[in-house]
Amino acid sequence: MSKAEATRERILDAALEEFSTFGVAGARVDRIAHKAGCNKNLIYIYFESKEKLFTTLLQRHLADVNLHMPFTADDLPGFAGKVYDFATAHPEILRLLAWSTLEQSAQLPETRAESFDYMAAAVIDGQREGRIDPGFEPEFLVTTLMAIATAWSPALPFGTSTRHPAPEVLRDNVVKAVTLLVRPFTDVAVSGPGPETSDEEEQS
Repeated sequence: MSKAEATRERILDAALEEFSTFGVAGARVDRIAHKAGCNKNLIYIYFESKEKLFTTLLQRHLADVNLHMPFTADDLPGFAGKVYDFATAHPEILRLLAWSTLEQSAQLPETRAESFDYMAAAVIDGQREGRIDPGFEPEFLVTTLMAIATAWSPALPFGTSTRHPAPEVLRDNVVKAVTLLVRPFTDVAVSGPGPETSDEEEQS
């Protein structure tokens, strides 16, 4: 790795901490440069602006997520479990995503919308093949799956509750919830007693 590449990596590492804590508007290039151990002019040379630095950083982490956690509609509950693991282990990335939604000053990476469209299209195929409940819109299923899986991250309001079950129990509940959400109606077992009958009906 060249000296320039090493400096660029330090800037991105420092930017993750700064942006996840303060967002785009609240982040300061001076602080990023100080943490990265470089002159702040280098940040503008490498990334042009604070906003483009944020977009580059978000794009980088989204690419890492897609690489290590590829989406497949064949096992949506299993995918939800992996998202839960990632969200609880990397709250700073969840905060970065939250800031990207709240603030409009930085351009969102095109791959974010492309990833969502890809997941929705995969769900449509699963619905057509009878593997996924067709009663919900695919976009709703993808959004709800991600919401269930990431709701327990320390980065989110409800993720800091002290009344939560153990992490492994939460993960199991996430997987079960998504299983119930996406499984076809034909997979739902009918259980319990049938309609009550009177003594006269039983004797007839």
